Amino acid sequence: MIRLVECVPNFSEGRRKEVLDQIIGEIMSIPSVVLLDREMDADHNRAVVTFVCPPEDAVEACFRGIKKAAEIIDMRTHKGEHPRMGATDVCPFIPLADFTEAEAVELVHQLGKRVGQELQIPIYLYELAATRPDRQNLADVRKGEYEEIRDEIENNPDRKPDYGPSKMNLKAGATAIGVRFPLVAFNAYLDTDKVSIARKIANAIRFAKGGYRFVKAMGFSIKERNQAQISMNLVNYTQTPIFRVFETIKSEAARYGVNITSSEIIGLVPQQALLDAAEFYLRLENFSANQVLEEKMRRVGVSGQAAANFYDEVASKSPTPGGGSVAASAGVLGAALDSMVCRLTVGKKKYAEVEKDLIIVRDKSEALRAQLTDMIKKDGEAFDRVMTARRLPKDTEEEIGKRVREIITATKGAALVPLETARLALGVLELTREVAQKGNVNSISDAGVAALMAKAAIEGAIYNVKINIGSLEDKEFVDRLRGEIAELQKKSSSLADEIRGIVESKI
Repeated sequence: MIRLVECVPNFSEGRRKEVLDQIIGEIMSIPSVVLLDREMDADHNRAVVTFVCPPEDAVEACFRGIKKAAEIIDMRTHKGEHPRMGATDVCPFIPLADFTEAEAVELVHQLGKRVGQELQIPIYLYELAATRPDRQNLADVRKGEYEEIRDEIENNPDRKPDYGPSKMNLKAGATAIGVRFPLVAFNAYLDTDKVSIARKIANAIRFAKGGYRFVKAMGFSIKERNQAQISMNLVNYTQTPIFRVFETIKSEAARYGVNITSSEIIGLVPQQALLDAAEFYLRLENFSANQVLEEKMRRVGVSGQAAANFYDEVASKSPTPGGGSVAASAGVLGAALDSMVCRLTVGKKKYAEVEKDLIIVRDKSEALRAQLTDMIKKDGEAFDRVMTARRLPKDTEEEIGKRVREIITATKGAALVPLETARLALGVLELTREVAQKGNVNSISDAGVAALMAKAAIEGAIYNVKINIGSLEDKEFVDRLRGEIAELQKKSSSLADEIRGIVESKI
């Protein structure tokens, strides 16, 4: 079994994508690192990065990220809703496959010592790596945040770090490094802007105020949405599940005449946490993870096989999947980016006027994404039918006649499949124009790439139409398809140019 550790460093930067890109670039410079997720929150001014790698590479990967953050984030000017004390605020290790908590603690000590000595950043160990009981809880370690730690670290023995100098690194701050159980970062939004209500509800559920044992919670004002938010870390979802916390928040909110409008999960979430919620709300009997299709497939070695092997199959000497499937795949990516930009726009106060429009666009793009995903497989199947027809016997006149008819029918089908791909991709391009016009301006480059992918899908699909109709003698059929692909090229070129102009004007 491959040994893996999950690392989830939190950086005090949620507004400048280019800054986070540089930090992630340093982490990803370790070849074995696999980036699982990245989240940025402007109001909290915080980013959460999740990656996995073999334990022997974890210290170096985290060190590079911490070092880069210390270079390009200045805590002297940092402001945000979320509590923080350093450029790299926290860096937890979560043991995964064939890797123990004790081994993770050893890595944490290695990382803490190196960061403290080489970068001169005070390091506090927390949770399972804590060297003293009063530092197990991260909130206790971070009490008073950057400013209070800065003022007390040199004279208060309780603030003496585990590694590094007993003096605040004014630019990089201090960092907490620990080992913990997989947590669920869970937020609930209320239909009020009164942060006082959110704080009262947070106090009702957080352990420090007499609430649930494994809940850390705070109330915030999310100005962009004009809503109050309850931001939580559920540090052991098996003991305090999501649904129990959610129902308690609902009940507490009702006391103040408010409701939960929505909730969100930041970063990754263990599958079982969601299955527990489904079992509770659907009142399922005798339900198990083994009943989840994808989980069943994973357990028998199939999960993700199509996606994981697609590129290898394209690169192989097999003629399928070929250009037609790759063209459809480009269309899928274009539609996926359209959906992403819609989701990054919906719910933002700044874009309230276009929210309904982009919900419609999102739903249409998801439908196109599903259809284009089917075209990846259909293109290969169409080619296989041509090859099957070509392998038919041709020893007699009757066999020869049947073979010719079958080849013609299969070839027409092989031309119609990529034609449908091009039509669908044009639909993606039409949605992209609306996404570029109305979507979150911070994601305008994503809209631009969506347009490039959709245009590539159209052009690639048309190549496959042309190569199939080149050998056909059915003039009416060929002329009809040539006319349609000419119209597709004309429309898509005009749309692509229009979208490029929109993107260039906003980027």
